[in-house]
Amino acid sequence: QVQLVESGGGLVQPGGSLRLSCASSGSISSIYAMAWYRQAPGKQRDLVARISRPGTTNYADSVKGRFTISRDNAKNTVYLQMTSLKPEDTAVYYCFADLPYRSWGQGTQVTVSS
Repeated sequence: QVQLVESGGGLVQPGGSLRLSCASSGSISSIYAMAWYRQAPGKQRDLVARISRPGTTNYADSVKGRFTISRDNAKNTVYLQMTSLKPEDTAVYYCFADLPYRSWGQGTQVTVSS
């Protein structure tokens, strides 16, 4: 099992940027994939971005061109760079480590509002 700790959330104006970090207690180099999900109030948790072990990335249509996921295996950290933020991006953002762990972080709140 690995422990995941997200950071970097906060309040930002529309059009602004944030960078989320997900620090793992263990090595992420052997994890099948790392991902970011988000959950807005009253809605289900949805995939935002995913990065595989070889570095292949996938994004939700709603964030393509605005968000970038990356990983630093040396620091055991995954990042989500978010730009051109919109009010509809407001949610709790969760980090997820896929096989073999299938672990979640505790989440970090992102609020986009003027």
